[in-house]
Amino acid sequence: MLVGVPKEIKPQENRVGLVPAGVRQLVQHGHKVIVEQNAGSGSGLPDNEFIAAGAEIVSTAEEVWGRADMIWKVKEPIAAEYPRLRENQILYTYLHLAPDRPQTDALLNAGVVGIAYETVQDTDGSLPLLKPMSEVAGRLSVQAGARCLERVMGGRGVLLGGVPGVPPGKVMVIGGGIVGLNAVRMAMGMGADVTVLDINIDQLRWFDNTFQGRVKTLYSSTHNLENALGESDLVIGAVLVAGARAPHLVTKEHLSLMQPGAAIVDVAVDQGGCVETTHATTHAEPTYIVDGIVHYAVANMPGAVARTSTFALNNATLRQGIKIADLGWKAAIENDPSLRPGLNVCGGKITYKAVADAHNLPYEPID
Repeated sequence: MLVGVPKEIKPQENRVGLVPAGVRQLVQHGHKVIVEQNAGSGSGLPDNEFIAAGAEIVSTAEEVWGRADMIWKVKEPIAAEYPRLRENQILYTYLHLAPDRPQTDALLNAGVVGIAYETVQDTDGSLPLLKPMSEVAGRLSVQAGARCLERVMGGRGVLLGGVPGVPPGKVMVIGGGIVGLNAVRMAMGMGADVTVLDINIDQLRWFDNTFQGRVKTLYSSTHNLENALGESDLVIGAVLVAGARAPHLVTKEHLSLMQPGAAIVDVAVDQGGCVETTHATTHAEPTYIVDGIVHYAVANMPGAVARTSTFALNNATLRQGIKIADLGWKAAIENDPSLRPGLNVCGGKITYKAVADAHNLPYEPID
């Protein structure tokens, strides 16, 4: 199979779909790989490393998209890439279709085979291709939130770790999954007063046992959420419903409960955000203020630490990606059950129910 790696063109996105080691693995399996010139430069991976691994460097994105049987990316196609989509071409990348009707329509109209990293799911319910970027985003969320609390950013002027004689800042993490866990670890490491909310009592019990009571746990009811919002300096939105639009747990009305200059980092922005007032921002202009509350909602947070993120992502995507290249997408899905929910669109049909429901479009089961 001919695998193509285009340069990411989403604003300030510096990751790349494959690292040279991944190219080498594909070549050893008998595949050809073409990489757009300078595709890896943002991650510190020059063209000569891809060439040494066996890739062919091509000068334009059009050639990559036009020649490749399988496109191996990081982020979803943006509008400039829609005309390059081809019927029956395999698109292996993050898609996040539920909040994105224009992209959904473009993929359907083109008839691509869209396999979304974020919905590849193991039998235990875990999301192995989403996990590494959730780890990165969870850790970055506290780093970004600490910056948002500075007065120069419009924040309250609170130092999360406090100092002797002055109490630490209070951090509320909504959701105790992978993003939430990593946010909690970072916030605790900075010395903050941390509370995590979740609807899963067993998960809250795990937090309590693991951190030996140093993390406060709350069941995520409306009452508890509202009370915690009023006390929090920084709120991390870490809610995920796999493949679906995130629920708005924090409404615009809730902002009035928060202290002026408090900050929200909505890590769920890729799926529409779990805060009603969220809209996607970029690394160039990451924040905005609504009703006195600083919002940070960068839709590709891990792109800020592109080298770490690229290698972490490639570690996760390589095994299934090689299987798709080796067997073709149909046989790969039959061979590896985790890939089955990864198929979001195919032949002009939506094959992932949460995406169909989000857009009120027909759902076509894979069978």
